[in-house]
Amino acid sequence: MEAQQGEHVAGGAAAEINRKRDHLETIEQPCKEPAAKKARLEDEPDEGKPKRAKGIAPIKKEYLVEPGSGAAGKDDGGGNHDDDDDDDDAAESAGAQGNSGDGSRNRRDSRDQQRKGGGSGGRDRKKAKGQTGQNIMRSYGRHDDSLKLCSSVARSDEFSPKTCPFGERCNKCHIIRKYLSEGRRADVETFGGKCPVFEKCGRCPSGWRCRFVKSHSKEVKREDGEMELVLLTDEGARDKVVSPNDENEEQQPGVVNIIPFGEKVLLNRKKAAFPKADAVIKWDENQAQLVKKLRKAEREDPASVEDVRALFKDPPLKVSEKRRLYFGPETPALAPLTTQGNMPFRRLCAELGAQLTYSEMAMGLPLLQGSKADWALMKTHESELAPPKFNEPSPEDTASSKRYIVHDYDNSRDLKFGAQITATQPWVATKAAEALTRHLPHLRLIDLNCGCPIDMVYKAGGGSGLLDQPGKLERMIRSLNLVSREVPITVKLRTGIKEGKPTAQSLLERLAFGGRETRETLGAPGAAAVTLHGRSRQQRYTKIADWAYIAECAALVKRYRGERDEITDTIREPDESTLPAGKKELYFLGNGDCYSHTDYLSAIADSGVDTVMIGRGALIKPWLFEEIEKGQYLDKSASERLGYVEKFCRFGLECWGTDELGIGFTRRFLLEWLSFTNRYVPVGLLEYLPPSLNDRPPKYRGRNELEDLLASGNYKDWIKISEMFLGPAHPDFKFQPKHKSNSYENMEAEG
Repeated sequence: MEAQQGEHVAGGAAAEINRKRDHLETIEQPCKEPAAKKARLEDEPDEGKPKRAKGIAPIKKEYLVEPGSGAAGKDDGGGNHDDDDDDDDAAESAGAQGNSGDGSRNRRDSRDQQRKGGGSGGRDRKKAKGQTGQNIMRSYGRHDDSLKLCSSVARSDEFSPKTCPFGERCNKCHIIRKYLSEGRRADVETFGGKCPVFEKCGRCPSGWRCRFVKSHSKEVKREDGEMELVLLTDEGARDKVVSPNDENEEQQPGVVNIIPFGEKVLLNRKKAAFPKADAVIKWDENQAQLVKKLRKAEREDPASVEDVRALFKDPPLKVSEKRRLYFGPETPALAPLTTQGNMPFRRLCAELGAQLTYSEMAMGLPLLQGSKADWALMKTHESELAPPKFNEPSPEDTASSKRYIVHDYDNSRDLKFGAQITATQPWVATKAAEALTRHLPHLRLIDLNCGCPIDMVYKAGGGSGLLDQPGKLERMIRSLNLVSREVPITVKLRTGIKEGKPTAQSLLERLAFGGRETRETLGAPGAAAVTLHGRSRQQRYTKIADWAYIAECAALVKRYRGERDEITDTIREPDESTLPAGKKELYFLGNGDCYSHTDYLSAIADSGVDTVMIGRGALIKPWLFEEIEKGQYLDKSASERLGYVEKFCRFGLECWGTDELGIGFTRRFLLEWLSFTNRYVPVGLLEYLPPSLNDRPPKYRGRNELEDLLASGNYKDWIKISEMFLGPAHPDFKFQPKHKSNSYENMEAEG
């Protein structure tokens, strides 16, 4: 990509792209103390300065803590300490049954490691086998009220309860005063004692269960002289909060893509109809049999090949005209993240500049079964409905094809949020896509995950298991495209299954043109974009992402765009209006180890990707999107970083509720996030830039006590941070970092 492309990148990104092309050696340059929140790249270090050591964050000498000095500080590298065991398999597109951001207590964790030890008997082995993939060492204890308040009185004034559906058989508390005095912990005093949800919406759906209930309730004297406890409501509030007794029990202010409870019941009882999917599935299975016959004819009876080809039929449906998409330098994307990709975190990243967001990966079959946990992953905040940034291309760009712009792209119709799913069979993916597009009106795209490395998904044939089944993958994309209405279909890949044996290039050819057996009769399957994570399934999140291979694939995609007719003369030309990108081309995104605006700009300028999908880098510093927009390093102060924690807590309370359970879920997902944020080293402490995602610092101290606290790798300090905004943890609350739950068998974190 030529330097002209840089003029379309927001802020100071244009100059940075030009500089990257002329002087890539800046990766080893030292920096001065950041001024006005900006760290500058300079010339090569002087002779007397130490060289940068691989894998070690280059902390300035004045911030290093000498071994054995007893000084407080952050110890995150080289040595016998907990943080050496950071495991990032949990970060991006992890397990099928992972810790979702919906707050469901029944949702299993995704990790595929087995519990160590155990008895030697057959019963123990059978039990251990059944526990595989559930990360059984993790426990969150309990964080609910000692007395459970019945829903019939939870949102009503004291003398105006609703009728309890269980009558005298109900074993929950119906006396509000008893519940307030004996059944719950005292009100939380953070946020000035005021309920964040009530302050924003004028009504709190948690009612009397709210841990801030004093701020929106009072005792009034009735005409008969009795004193009554009543809940307050601001009738002039901007948002109407719908209680669970209304038509849609999960409605939340500012939240969309909520499937009605009745529809989930129909799915669960297998009474939901899938007319489009059923027709496509029948056609697809017939085509799959014809492909087998064609292969057999090619081997045994070449003269009959044309007769077999004549049996192929057109799909039963015409592909709906897809919404045009755009991926470009100004649209950095937040990757699908298991556990951490919850709605509050996506909302925070969108506020900080993320232009594209994705749901956590949902499994196709649980969606078809009406699983509350999987459908909750699709909830979308209104901030994710805004169109992504789009800078009109210059005439020079469009004339020379230096910037890939889809024809007839309407930015006003675009939005940020997309759903990611995976499936083990084409019929599951097809029905899931029809269900998603039927019940979720706000979807930018549906992304098919073909990179999840977790054993339980891979062995079942989903996730990265599809990398070795290109025929099945093509069938899935084609079928999804037929039933997804105007919603485009995209794919996320890894380089391959085994390290050193990449297969992504052959998959790209199939996605661009169709398989050898189908390209003459059916043409391309219709993927609008492909994201390539630069690691194999075997590597998971170890070693460095292979951006050289990503660049090779990007060059291949570019060749497909410009030289399609020269590559093959046997491709069936489909109706352009039915293709998700408007023409024949694919967008191509790179993914892996992006941790600074220089990494991002290098990927675009040097690797040739259209944009970059960012995972762990955003978890560690979500303002990375702001750095990309401004084209500079931002030396965020400890107080600014703590402000992001406060925002997450506010967003979490709006998402999961202000009752004991909601606060417990907010705390739990905050702690999961803090297990990544503590790895951030402020750029003002670094001797050289850019920082590396895979570097670990030696023991160091921050510039103040709060910076030391935020850098702590001790889970007890994370709980202290959570208590600044969520109050004291429940006495029975427990937490254990996800990446340590099987590494330290006896470790138990309690709040």
